[in-house]
Amino acid sequence: MSDTASARPVDLKLEVVVIPVADVDRSKQFYAGLGWRLDADFPVGDTFRVVQFTPPGSPGSIHFGKGVTAAAPGSAQGLYLIVSDIVAARADLVAHGADVSDVFHRAGPGQPAINGRDPEGRSYVSFATFNDPDGNGWLLQEITTRFPGRIDSKATSFGSGADLAAALRRAATAHGEHEKRTGGRHDETWPDWYAQYMVAEQLGRELPK
Repeated sequence: MSDTASARPVDLKLEVVVIPVADVDRSKQFYAGLGWRLDADFPVGDTFRVVQFTPPGSPGSIHFGKGVTAAAPGSAQGLYLIVSDIVAARADLVAHGADVSDVFHRAGPGQPAINGRDPEGRSYVSFATFNDPDGNGWLLQEITTRFPGRIDSKATSFGSGADLAAALRRAATAHGEHEKRTGGRHDETWPDWYAQYMVAEQLGRELPK
């Protein structure tokens, strides 16, 4: 086997998704109104214009504009936005003017929608939806713990201060149970325990007890 073939593959990072819109300025106003970061607005004559927005805490962005896609406006569907707290995320979008559905969950893949957030707080099963002015469809999905193998096993990260704060709250709750099991004594090593818990949660490993 050659050195090239045996080397680690080059990273292929999905960074931009193009969405088709009918009115560029209307879409720009909508996404700016959501509080998304405007990264670019590059017009080239009368035939081309590309606008880029990035959702808060997201490593990926969206492009729309004029001359960037031949797809029909509104035909982009199932655009996932991953959140650590779906109730808070929905409330923030509503406050910014989006018409967001009520939160719902599913018992499993392909199962019918059930009103409300998953009562057990499981990852991957709680959702909400909204559309942009053209009908491009966005789907909020709550994920707090990734399935094993779903993230780089050598790295952990948090997309925003809110995600980190949510992880700390979950670790604090779990650590409270840990202290109960150990006789209620104050654990001087709680920062180490928190760190182990948060890393294990992100990597999908067994959580400390």
